[in-house]
Amino acid sequence: MNARYPFTAVVGMDDLRLALLLNAVSPAVGGVLVRGEKGTAKSTAVRALAELLPPVPIVAGCRFSCDPASPDPGCPDGPHDTAPAAERPARMVELPVGASEDRLVGALDFEKALAEGVKAFEPGLLAAAHRGILYVDEVNLLSDHLIDHLLDAAAMGSSHVEREGVSVRHAARFLLVGTMNPEEGELRPQLLDRFGLTVEVAASREPAQRVEVVRRRLAFEDDPAAFAARWADEESALRARIVAARERLPQVVLGDAALLQIAATCAAFEVDGMRADIVMARTATALAAWADRTEVDSQDVRQAALLALPHRRRRNPFDAPGLDEDKLDETLERFKGEEPQGDPDDEPEPDGPGDGGPDGGPGGGVPPQGEGPDAVPDAPADGAGPEAPGPGAPGAPGAPAADSPASAPEPAARDTGAGSDAGSGSGSGSGSGERAAVAAAEPFRTKVLSVPGLGEGAAGRRSRARTEQGRTTGSVRPRGALTKLHLTATVRAAAPHQRARGRSGPGLVLRRDDLRQATREGREGNLVLFAVDASGSMAARRRMSAVKGAVLSLLLDAYQRRDKVGLVTFRGRDAALALPPTSSVDAAAARLEQLPTGGRTPLSAGLLKAHDVLRIERLRDPSRRPLLVVVTDGRATGGGADPVALAARAARLHAAEGIASVVVDCETGPVRLGLARELARELGGTAVTLEELRADVIAGLVRDVQAARPARAGHSGQTAHTTRRAA
Repeated sequence: MNARYPFTAVVGMDDLRLALLLNAVSPAVGGVLVRGEKGTAKSTAVRALAELLPPVPIVAGCRFSCDPASPDPGCPDGPHDTAPAAERPARMVELPVGASEDRLVGALDFEKALAEGVKAFEPGLLAAAHRGILYVDEVNLLSDHLIDHLLDAAAMGSSHVEREGVSVRHAARFLLVGTMNPEEGELRPQLLDRFGLTVEVAASREPAQRVEVVRRRLAFEDDPAAFAARWADEESALRARIVAARERLPQVVLGDAALLQIAATCAAFEVDGMRADIVMARTATALAAWADRTEVDSQDVRQAALLALPHRRRRNPFDAPGLDEDKLDETLERFKGEEPQGDPDDEPEPDGPGDGGPDGGPGGGVPPQGEGPDAVPDAPADGAGPEAPGPGAPGAPGAPAADSPASAPEPAARDTGAGSDAGSGSGSGSGSGERAAVAAAEPFRTKVLSVPGLGEGAAGRRSRARTEQGRTTGSVRPRGALTKLHLTATVRAAAPHQRARGRSGPGLVLRRDDLRQATREGREGNLVLFAVDASGSMAARRRMSAVKGAVLSLLLDAYQRRDKVGLVTFRGRDAALALPPTSSVDAAAARLEQLPTGGRTPLSAGLLKAHDVLRIERLRDPSRRPLLVVVTDGRATGGGADPVALAARAARLHAAEGIASVVVDCETGPVRLGLARELARELGGTAVTLEELRADVIAGLVRDVQAARPARAGHSGQTAHTTRRAA
């Protein structure tokens, strides 16, 4: 068996280590969501945690890991009255992003169920993770219906499999850990709320700490077994501390004063529902047990708030997670009541995951400087080094650095967090007449824009498609393993052959050829590519603000409908890809916020750049159908001797390939030239004004835009459909 990187050898990452250890002490906390940039040891730390968990007693031969002391009475492998006990190491089960629903929850053998009346159930990953760790890397890329199954099982402690009247239930209690890179897309707020704690991680900016990370990693890769042996004592001490904290947990008292602070904090930050209060209470209790105390104090409540509340503060997809620590301290001071430990301003003794274990030694994480096998020489003593201070202390786990989201003021409603390079792809750099970026107008609910026809792309909420979930529309012979039985079609296929097959009992005599797979129709997510005109003709401050507000509204709609988005801008002499297609609408909003305007209108260049982007994406993901949204007033004043003809020719390229398109007409004023509508005709799409884009303006239920426009001879392009339903 390959050696895993030791948990105690992870450098820094104090918040992450503390959150994982608290869940190891009390799985009822509800798991951890780890957010951070790539290459920050997120997966390494999670995988290392499994080695610290104590062995699990199980019923011998039970595929569902029942506890011999209290076996599950409904276990599919039960009853376990006389079964012998056994022991196995704690498991860490990984859920791949591309896993099927049957791989996650388990699969039923329909042939045996129909022919013999036997519930032949093959356990899935939820059963394998019972009483262990279920790890989901890139959880934000997981299909929505898989996330729903996953979080329902985590909340209820059991998994239910229902297939055509056949039902199986088994226990599924596990420590849920998810990691994600926010650049690749966010989780829905409803799903964020289901994770107990969240942690933001980033690579250290301290050279000494980065050197130590590299040194330890190279040593591990050279000889994993020898490296693990050097950290064996620290691992054993930390393992013992986890066991001791678990035993102490039932003795911890959550007093009325601490409970009042928890409730007041959640109310002050206006979090939705009561889950935050419950998670904070469990986290504060686990913190006290971890610190070898039997009563929760204000520092525990503060630390619990920093771990449990930031991701519950988001009100829309463009809000960054974070917590105002000054407001938190004011709330705790106001409702402090009777403090068990006296003055709350006194700094507690260090007792975080990087400090003393039960025997006072360095068994709780990375050892102090100069005492571990890979100590950092002259490491900075700012809390970012290998030694982890206790909860609440400066630089401690949960006390974010000055540049972390938790320490920054709460963002405004449209603060996208754009960095200094957010507008780097905003134009050609010709700069003639360039004007500074203006803020976007308030977003609004938009009409639904959809791609016509029936697709087969990734599950989403925009266009019609054949999907794994949705309404049943027919049946086919299964090509591989049967996943969605069409019962009626299966019985019809088997019925004519029962006499020839010698049926004599009540059950059907089935053959493999009788089975029918249900075909279902649902909704898919699309690639929505925005081509935004940032030329001088759009530069009027009020017009550009309205345009940005409209695009921001469409981005919000794309987020809700699980689309990928991309952003092409054109101005001056050419066009640029400001944002390659991504699932992160936050990144698109950031680029949009910093978009300057000015110069000529190279409309043809913008359309050609969009054509290139869609061509490349078609090779990467052929099943995801595109929707091109061109935001312009239709003027073409740059790009060649005859810019209008060049733009029309570029538009016909999209039409010839059947790309669904919508032109958002930004022309304003009493006299309008109608150039955007002419462009839409060349694209084979439709044009809508900024006013028509609002969902509350259109009174019709559904309109087929293709039918509303004059048909073009020899035209094969697709046209986006619009509906009145709110985004």
